Amino acid sequence: MKIQIINGPNLNLLGTREPGIYGSQTFEEYFIGLKDTFSILELEYYQSNVEGELINKLHEVGFSYDGIILNGGGYTHTSVAIADAIAAIKTPVVEVHVSNIYAREEFRHVSLTGKNCKGVLTGFGMDGYRLAIESFLAG
Repeated sequence: MKIQIINGPNLNLLGTREPGIYGSQTFEEYFIGLKDTFSILELEYYQSNVEGELINKLHEVGFSYDGIILNGGGYTHTSVAIADAIAAIKTPVVEVHVSNIYAREEFRHVSLTGKNCKGVLTGFGMDGYRLAIESFLAG
């Protein structure tokens, strides 16, 4: 099984960005643990702060991978283009957010991308990525 993790803007700063909300572990450190835990899977990781690059990655893997985990960051609440890209591909997408978007500013309570996803995980910290992988394994 081949799963692509795609992180959007500012998620390259996990571990240093607002540790009270996002914790002190970098995503790269967390990803090593994920790969160890799910060694039977092909896990890949991609991060970009650029909306078009995220769309290009969705198009690139969206017809050949078994699952995509997307944390669109702030684009979750603003990007019709990313929502359209998710709707256009065949690979199922699980949306993940480290923080609980419903416990934050009101503009974060709306996910434009979530309606086109298999499911949405929000507020479980980095563990949301593990839960998303498990959702793909469960079928």
